[in-house]
Amino acid sequence: MSSFTLAGRLDEHVIDSALLRGNPLGDPTRRPLWVYTPPGYEDAPGRRYPVTYLLLGYAGTLPVWRNRTAFRKPVPELADEIFARGEAPGTLLVFVDAWTSYGGSQFIDSPGTGRYHSYLCEEIVPYVDARYRTLPVREHRAVAGKSSGGFGAVVSSMLRPDLFGAFATHSGDSLSEAQYQPHFLTAARQLRPYGGDIFRWWDDFRSRVAFTKEEDLNLLEILGVSACFSPGPDGTPALPFDPRTGALREAEWQRWLDWDPVRMTTAHADALRSQRGIWIDAGTRDEWFLDLGALAFRDALAEAGVDDGVVRFELFEGGHHAVEYRMPPALVWLAHRMSDRPGAAGLDAPRSPVVEEGRLGA
Repeated sequence: MSSFTLAGRLDEHVIDSALLRGNPLGDPTRRPLWVYTPPGYEDAPGRRYPVTYLLLGYAGTLPVWRNRTAFRKPVPELADEIFARGEAPGTLLVFVDAWTSYGGSQFIDSPGTGRYHSYLCEEIVPYVDARYRTLPVREHRAVAGKSSGGFGAVVSSMLRPDLFGAFATHSGDSLSEAQYQPHFLTAARQLRPYGGDIFRWWDDFRSRVAFTKEEDLNLLEILGVSACFSPGPDGTPALPFDPRTGALREAEWQRWLDWDPVRMTTAHADALRSQRGIWIDAGTRDEWFLDLGALAFRDALAEAGVDDGVVRFELFEGGHHAVEYRMPPALVWLAHRMSDRPGAAGLDAPRSPVVEEGRLGA
């Protein structure tokens, strides 16, 4: 991590996932997993800690968390500083890899990509609880992420409220018609040189240096999310729009809408009302209109009867990218939400079904 010395510790693991074996893209089952322990963890062997799981945005790989740009620090350093200053109760942070050959998994189970939701919930969570002194109950377990990772945080909390009792979504995917439809129209134009065939673009993309053409990022995300949300019977991504005109294909588009957090709130209202903390933010100039999605999701929570007292909402000046500065305040807020009630200090952590392949000191 450059020359920065952490006050806490960052352990680097490699785990072998049984649930990702045989995934349709042939992606690796051996995955990196980072676990941050706060200052004082080694000095308090009888103490257990809450945990926040951190999910990456689309096309993100685990080393992205360490990326340093001019005048700005990466998330692990920013998080370490808040715990070193005592701004938040000690919390473990778990950095999760869910990359696929298409760039991402949306952290869901899909025949087009693999069982990434189950991987998170049924393998990674038990793996961490078995090896670290966690408070292994949902009241002390949160999940957070940016963009697709924010989507993963919301959906994971909706689908598994038995595991996650709080979440933060930073510019998280939501309000699908605002987020995606403008980009479908752009994609139809971008696909003209490829005869309207996104797989011709995909072959071209893989034959050269990535992201050297203007259309690359938009088409990659559309192809990858199609693999997650609207795969065909054989797992092949099916676009939710006509690649010549951009007109919606209603059946495939409905499958995307079924994964829209705004629309999912009604069916998962009980899970959302059970959350101890919900942090929502976005940039006012988000390129995917996710500021509108954040507003719509906040309204949907209110309509679902979620108590205003557990929701923290803010729009920040800026766009969709480089939002690492928003994450430390959310981590502080989540840490307090997870630590303001007596814990389960006497609980024994379950053993994990995942085989540990290696561990490196950070």
